[in-house]
Amino acid sequence: MKVLMINSVCGIRSTGRICTDLAVGLEKQGHEVKIAYGRENVPAEFERFAVKIGSDLDVKLHGIKARAFDAMGFGSVNATKEFIHWVREYDPDVIHLHNIHGYYINIELLFDYLRTCGKKIIWTLHDCWAFTGHSAYFDAIHCTRWKDGCHHCPQKSEYPKSLTDRSKRNWLKKKDIFTGVPNLTIITPSDWLKDLVEKSFLKEYPIIVVHNGVDTTVFNPVESDFRTNHGLEDKYLILGVAAVWEKRKGFDDFIELRQKLDQNYQIMMVGLTNKQKKLLLSGMIPIDIGDDPAKLAEIYSAADVFVNPTYEEVLGMVNLEAVACGTAVVTYNTGGSPEAVGDNGIVVQKGDIQKLTEAVKRVCESRENPCVPDSVFNKRDMIKQYSDAYSK
Repeated sequence: MKVLMINSVCGIRSTGRICTDLAVGLEKQGHEVKIAYGRENVPAEFERFAVKIGSDLDVKLHGIKARAFDAMGFGSVNATKEFIHWVREYDPDVIHLHNIHGYYINIELLFDYLRTCGKKIIWTLHDCWAFTGHSAYFDAIHCTRWKDGCHHCPQKSEYPKSLTDRSKRNWLKKKDIFTGVPNLTIITPSDWLKDLVEKSFLKEYPIIVVHNGVDTTVFNPVESDFRTNHGLEDKYLILGVAAVWEKRKGFDDFIELRQKLDQNYQIMMVGLTNKQKKLLLSGMIPIDIGDDPAKLAEIYSAADVFVNPTYEEVLGMVNLEAVACGTAVVTYNTGGSPEAVGDNGIVVQKGDIQKLTEAVKRVCESRENPCVPDSVFNKRDMIKQYSDAYSK
């Protein structure tokens, strides 16, 4: 079987690693896999899967169009035409869409092809962009416009940032473009997102939940000298990890959390920008590890508790990674984050810093770590479920 995946990136960050995890697993089963991607670099070990869509210039021009005219997904015309020509020649059995936003592909041209290609089509939604007029997320502001028709978007300054508001037009166009495609199945990484999709214009399709799975050969309890090397032997270590720290990921909440804890607690944060590092308080430690999963597993394992004060989350791969490394999670009751935690931590009301602080102390000071790494959603099960979906 020949499988073609389409995603914004390949082999990096959460969606890119999900694609390559799937590709490696499917390859071991004897299948041929390609991952068409639009942005950034591909780690050397995954280059055999990678097919670039367009150029860096195409991405920049698409980004300019999106910023000026609220037109994410409506640029990259020539790049998409060339890519579809390649797809026709490659002739895959299954086309698996992941993130099709990110300034690299034209959704009208892509779905014109998908509607008539006669292929098995799987579409994994990693966020809510497919059924809104603009935003990838809306949970933090409790927006419900996406149900009946977006308009006057309150998040036009959020990704994908735009100077104009064409959310009403975008919602109508997406509804027209994304519906009525034969042989398409939608997969969501959480029950929470499945529930939203069933309320959207995508409800006509079969919807299956396949939880994202972590690579437990990498993410598992690791013994190391990490705490000693960082002078943390007699401290409680609180860990926060994000690919991009921003308000919706809880950066401001970490600042408030720090203010409520004494110096016996140290907060280490992975993924900060240089500007954000300057905003940290005493007892907050920035650390840079690049895209090194093994190093990340070492830090997860060294921490007493992993804190994820996210306001919007489809599932929460960082939660899964922490649990796999034997570290309990404290997170907000938002999106699919509680699903990822299960019985392996504490869930508190979104934005309740006092309850967040109490939960952190409870885990650390009582050494109450209910974490059972074997209970985590793992990559092996994820690959099997996707393979079953391909073959049905």
